[in-house]
Amino acid sequence: MSETTDRTTAKRRSATIIDVAKAANVAVGTVSRYLNGQTIRRSNREQIETAIHDLGYRRNAAAASIRTDLTHMIGFLVPTFDEFHARMLEHLARSVRQTGRALITYCHGGDPRIVAEALDFFAAQRVDALVMDGTAEVYHRVDDLITHDVPIIFYNNDVKGLAADRVMVENQKASYRVVKHLIDLGHQRIGMLTGNPANSSAVERLLGYEQALTEHGLPIEPVLTVRGNWVYEGGYQATKRLMQLETPPTAIFAANYNMAMGALGWFKESGLRVPNDISLVSFDDVDIFRLFDAGITAVAQPVARIADTITDILVERLADPSGSHNRTTVLECDIILRGSTRRLT
Repeated sequence: MSETTDRTTAKRRSATIIDVAKAANVAVGTVSRYLNGQTIRRSNREQIETAIHDLGYRRNAAAASIRTDLTHMIGFLVPTFDEFHARMLEHLARSVRQTGRALITYCHGGDPRIVAEALDFFAAQRVDALVMDGTAEVYHRVDDLITHDVPIIFYNNDVKGLAADRVMVENQKASYRVVKHLIDLGHQRIGMLTGNPANSSAVERLLGYEQALTEHGLPIEPVLTVRGNWVYEGGYQATKRLMQLETPPTAIFAANYNMAMGALGWFKESGLRVPNDISLVSFDDVDIFRLFDAGITAVAQPVARIADTITDILVERLADPSGSHNRTTVLECDIILRGSTRRLT
């Protein structure tokens, strides 16, 4: 599609701040600073003004004036500072900072009481918006924030039924692909280390595993899916259970890297080698996976793109609160093939 067609389409559906940023070839945060009267480079200002004119962009003044008490602080609520969430913090803090805002972080450790405390803290700090890994236990408290015009963006795990924006990854599709890789190598007995079933990501990754088995004529055996609750010790114990079965699996899919590390710990203590004795794949790719002799095949989440997409939605939502309807963005994942799997003969 040509640039002219893009602009015509955007104009017909009412241009957004993201459309302006794309047309001006600048960051959304730069457009936000321009709209809020902040200093930006002359060349960027001229490009933005041209894009606004060409697109017919009109900021909703009535909507923008609903909140005149913006604090320029964004809440970020996380369950833990593991590798995934730490990288999210790094990228999101940088992305949000480029829009002239600051990120306030609160870690709840999976405790619903602390989640509730965190939500009260963010309300007291009058954050402009809240980004969070969804947890259903505090549905009504989050809904109360939404009622009081605090935009919510869920990532990693969803909470159904709330009027929030969502930035997720293709959990089921990516899990299907990595399990299919094992099946293509001849594995027919594949174990899975699952996450907490209260989390949407755990449910979707399990569905991908089951879809791959079903579509390739393999039975779904409940004994081969063991809950590891996302943590190292859970992965260690779940792997122990799988490998002590009368007929153990020839390959294991770990639903996150913590559980994959737990599996590797048990293999090492038990004298098993990857992939000679057992094949292993993981959802989530971390730097340490490259340091193993074989290297660990993994699903790589696009963390930087998740953070940038969240920031784009935040900027647009705060610039025009009554603008577009809540959206769900699903990003693709890459499968990083390394040496932790082998073909069965």
